[in-house]
Amino acid sequence: MESSHYLLTKGKKNETNRFTEAQIVAILKQQNTGQTVVQIAREHGISEATFYNWRQKYGGMEASELKRLKDLEDENRRLKKMYAELSLEHEVVKEALKKSGRSAAAVGPAQRRQLAQWIVKAKAFSQQRACRLAGLSRRMLAYQSKRQPDIEVERVIQTTARRHPGWGFWKIYHRLRRQGHPDNHKRLWRIYRHLGLNLPRRKRKRLPDRVRQPLPKATAVNQVWSLDFMSDALCDGRRFRTLNVLDDYNRQALGVEIDYSLPAKRVIRFVEQLIESHGKPACLRCDNGPEFISTALTEWCEMKEIRLHWIQPGKPTQNAFIERFNGTFRREVLKAYLFRNLAQVQEVVEKWLGDYNSERPHQALGFMTPIEFKQAGQALSKNWSLNRV
Repeated sequence: MESSHYLLTKGKKNETNRFTEAQIVAILKQQNTGQTVVQIAREHGISEATFYNWRQKYGGMEASELKRLKDLEDENRRLKKMYAELSLEHEVVKEALKKSGRSAAAVGPAQRRQLAQWIVKAKAFSQQRACRLAGLSRRMLAYQSKRQPDIEVERVIQTTARRHPGWGFWKIYHRLRRQGHPDNHKRLWRIYRHLGLNLPRRKRKRLPDRVRQPLPKATAVNQVWSLDFMSDALCDGRRFRTLNVLDDYNRQALGVEIDYSLPAKRVIRFVEQLIESHGKPACLRCDNGPEFISTALTEWCEMKEIRLHWIQPGKPTQNAFIERFNGTFRREVLKAYLFRNLAQVQEVVEKWLGDYNSERPHQALGFMTPIEFKQAGQALSKNWSLNRV
């Protein structure tokens, strides 16, 4: 009896007064030897209620089975704790992203640093745990940037973007370079993205295969002028029209005629005014509108020895240069302003044409302006003529 009592009490933990699985099974089996519950409880220093609880929970089990049951309970407890911690961390990250107004894919290092700082301050998390949730190293959390402030550059970029809402990064970049800003494209791109000025990507429509016909490109000034009409309305609902004329060689907008009605004779008069300023074109490219196919315009072109080229009906891509200009003109002028009268339209258009021809960089021209491209072409032709002589 003394030896068995020694084995039962050997594994007893005095600090927590708990028994091992083997001890609990041995204590329960003592009742099978004829001892009463009172005797067993007094012998091992436990209450009768504890004995009955053990018997209800572990009765009929062997030590190995009891150990396996306790291991499963510990594993279940550990998994519940892990799930609770992960759920808490998930909710904290969702709340932090919601406050910052950004998605997880759009968070950069600076935003991750702010996210970790907010978690530490608002949720009382440790720095190590906050860095793990933000995907940031503790070294990056303590990093202090030595970069010069971008306040002035941000102001210039935002001003240009507000003035030209449809411009992408490269047009803004070349405009700032022309204005004398020395920052390279990498710094401007970082600030541009930080300000969230990226234009939405346009989804291309899936169209059936078709035979593409290349658009002949002009190789000199005044080879081809493109003409097209557009229309819009004033604030009082009255409709007005615009006649746009473009030199295909350097994409220069030669002029925009504005009025409530623009018949064929007005078209002829406007083209004659442009000829006095820019010289006579060899060809006029236009669609099949009634003003362009009129007898008056046809006879005038024959008298002036100007070829009048009509595109095929329903084929606006054959006059793509003026169509591209029309999109820009509508986006940056007609849709950007509310006009009260034709005088206001004329004032805005003249100011915009000066910027379009002299200041706006064109990607198709190697980010040169139409005036610069025209001057570069004339200088190249002059040098070629001198070398030939």
